Amino acid sequence: MSTDHGATFTYTGGPVAVSERTREGLGRPVLFEYDPVYLQRFLDVERRVAEVFHTTGDVVVMMGEAIVGLEAGAKGLTRPGMKALNLVSGIFGKWFGDWLRDLGAEVIEIEVPWNEAIDPASVERAFAEHPDIRLVGVVHSETPSGSLNPIAEIGPIARRHGALTIVDAVSAFAGTPIHHDEWGLDITVGGSQKCLGAAPGLALVAVSDRAWEALRANPAAPRSSYISLLDWKDRWIDAGRQKFPHTTSVADINGADAALSELFEEGLDASYARHRRAANACRAGVRAMGLDLWVTDDAAASHGVTAVKVPDGIANGDVIAHIRAKYGVMISDGEHGPMTEAVFRLGHMGPASRSLHPVVALAALGKGLRDFGVPVQVGAGLEAALEVLGS
Repeated sequence: MSTDHGATFTYTGGPVAVSERTREGLGRPVLFEYDPVYLQRFLDVERRVAEVFHTTGDVVVMMGEAIVGLEAGAKGLTRPGMKALNLVSGIFGKWFGDWLRDLGAEVIEIEVPWNEAIDPASVERAFAEHPDIRLVGVVHSETPSGSLNPIAEIGPIARRHGALTIVDAVSAFAGTPIHHDEWGLDITVGGSQKCLGAAPGLALVAVSDRAWEALRANPAAPRSSYISLLDWKDRWIDAGRQKFPHTTSVADINGADAALSELFEEGLDASYARHRRAANACRAGVRAMGLDLWVTDDAAASHGVTAVKVPDGIANGDVIAHIRAKYGVMISDGEHGPMTEAVFRLGHMGPASRSLHPVVALAALGKGLRDFGVPVQVGAGLEAALEVLGS
């Protein structure tokens, strides 16, 4: 039997390593889901998820990894022949367009290089050219490429033009501000396993009143289905939150409850600042080591992960495996498609954004590359990161 319980340090694009308190939460007794203690715990999770989304509207805590919420939103709002605007700055945005096409939408796409962010002016132009756009899909934080889109500007543009929005905020949730109501968003999906620092297994979905109306008006919206938002609305939210539409993931709710308790004891603004500081430290360290960042404009860079260009002549998979085996540190490649071999990713989400963890991630990458003969200024990189963390 294997005794390998994983890397000593995990600095990936997620799932992230969880805190001791969250591990204890995951290990709580598995209660009957209608035990009053568990019901109250579920309600507490819902309430605090709504606070992270900065919404006074409904949230749905769906069982399953965050893609369940994205699929539920896409299938719930998309109608055959609907004109949809899909904004692409990375692989997840690209895949969302494929979903929309498969669902019968007429898709207009704005795609930028995957180390840049979407320009809100291009969204305005798209509406000027296609005033019948009724749906906008966009990723807030593209984890494989480490880029960040200006949802605070894009959301209000879509709302002014009468279009619904679906926002993939999976890796932004709890690490980057999301103002679902203020920004005029309709379906926003967060994940449990990224900046929140819980285990994978929950899709956290904020739903506007406009979205509920559109879901009800869409004959193709899933009903009596595991991915039905309407089932949660009809059988849970509007029915007084007495009976779930199906059995809930008790252990995952226990873990999320613990992670949310930690988050709110720290404070949302403090969490945002912590993730931003860790990102700034990683970027400063990468530059000082003499390596190149994938996203060169810091304003377009994710707060949760830093993507580093792979030096010429190096296979990132070999370096990652070496770092894992020799130093007990797990970092990521670009995960999917053309990003896979293009970058190393240093994740600084959840617990990995605390204390000196960004320095450990930089040290592992720098030493690993040095072992492969790349002339990296490891010490200079660590000094630069420490300067940011100590400021």
